Amino acid sequence: MEQALKFLLDTALGLLTYAFLLRFAMQWQRAPFRNPIGQAVTALTDWAVKPMRRMLPGYKGLDWSTLALAWLVQFAWLLALGALLGPAGLTGANVPMLALLAPVELLKAAIWILVVAVFVQAILSWVAPDGPLSGLLNALTFRFLAPIRRAIPPLGGALDLSPLIVIVLAQLVLMLPVRWLEGFVLTLFH
Repeated sequence: MEQALKFLLDTALGLLTYAFLLRFAMQWQRAPFRNPIGQAVTALTDWAVKPMRRMLPGYKGLDWSTLALAWLVQFAWLLALGALLGPAGLTGANVPMLALLAPVELLKAAIWILVVAVFVQAILSWVAPDGPLSGLLNALTFRFLAPIRRAIPPLGGALDLSPLIVIVLAQLVLMLPVRWLEGFVLTLFH
């Protein structure tokens, strides 16, 4: 029963966390919302973002209400997982730790969004380069791919290694600084 509840929590709260985070990234990168993913993200998040914007408006082109909601859902997700572990999993001392772990988990999720966007863009560039997702994927990945493309031009004029390099670098970031940050937060409370 515990595994089934964990699965349901991971599915529901994970979907919301990624939707809020993707909405934040799309607004930050000025990605178009007139595509199937943009419309789905808007439909999944509007119910919470619109009221939250009254309390926490955007600033300098960043939608802080969406980011705050992503943190809130991630925090609730961690609290719920702690509660599933029983009394030892969720104590008063663990709540501040989980509040600090939530941004680390959001950073991990943001890196995974980048990895998936780069991967899907690389695949679609071969089969549907001008498809309905091309504008969205380009907006989400351009800032990461462009510097690498300037440093390493396509091999033979056709083979672009920049997506592979971004994915490898993102994995290294997950393995080293993000894991260190996660360990640092955990050692603060133990």
